[in-house]
Amino acid sequence: FVYIYMAFGNSFFASLADLAMAEFKHLVVAKFKEGVVAEEILKGMEKLVSDIGVVKSFEWGQDIESHEMLRQGFTHAFSMTFSSKEDLTSYLSHPNHVEFSSTFLAAIEKVVVLDFPSVLVKAPA
Repeated sequence: FVYIYMAFGNSFFASLADLAMAEFKHLVVAKFKEGVVAEEILKGMEKLVSDIGVVKSFEWGQDIESHEMLRQGFTHAFSMTFSSKEDLTSYLSHPNHVEFSSTFLAAIEKVVVLDFPSVLVKAPA
């Protein structure tokens, strides 16, 4: 079997074996509730990913450029990288993550979460 990925008009092919070996991404896009101090949540997230060894990398950012129509109210994006699907599963079930999730969910108005194998198209320079 072959999966076909379409991105920016180009076709990329990845076999099931390639996907099984791929890093996994955990992408969270959120809109915080009115009055929530996002910096407190961010400090909690930074501590969380520092305490859980299977998190390979963590990045976050706040939208400053997109038109409201495009971002649909979402303001922050969080991306974590894991070496494998098993590491992602381990993170999701880790007691620290389960505990922090309740704090995070109480602070957000809406959220989109995507977990996916990463297909590298262009390596960092």
